[in-house]
Amino acid sequence: MKASLLFAALLLVPAPATGRPASPPGSWSWPLSPRPAVLRVFDPPDRPWLSGHRGVDLQTAYDGAPVTSPAAGTVAFVGFVVDRPVVTIDHGNGLRSSFEPVASTLRPGDAVAEGSVLGRALPGHCGGTPCIHWGVRRGDDYLNPLAFVMDLRPSILLPPVNPGSGQGGSG
Repeated sequence: MKASLLFAALLLVPAPATGRPASPPGSWSWPLSPRPAVLRVFDPPDRPWLSGHRGVDLQTAYDGAPVTSPAAGTVAFVGFVVDRPVVTIDHGNGLRSSFEPVASTLRPGDAVAEGSVLGRALPGHCGGTPCIHWGVRRGDDYLNPLAFVMDLRPSILLPPVNPGSGQGGSG
């Protein structure tokens, strides 16, 4: 019976999804300190041209808070996209992260270490709440930035080995 329960539990484990980070889950650092509240989650569109939220909005401690690089890389872009100042870091392996609105004195080609200050958060993205938008892409695919700072894999609870004994799966 134990083998059949274990087999049934394994069938419930989802197959790896495409678009997963190239880095192990949770291997990057948060781009803000202290660890920020997530104000708006990743909500990718069904098709590239449809509306959605291609990153996460993170609450900053205050307007002007330092924004840091979540992983080592090279500055790929510093400038304005439409009307917002954006900083983009190339982390290698096709991964790029972008932050907005962030004022920066960095220049394309500058190397940044994990934790290096990229710039300062500017007001305006989340109305009256200080925040930044953080996006991650691999090529043309948007990825959930939270997958790089947290382990988002689902937890699987197995039934107890001896039901009613109070002992869990290994007990």
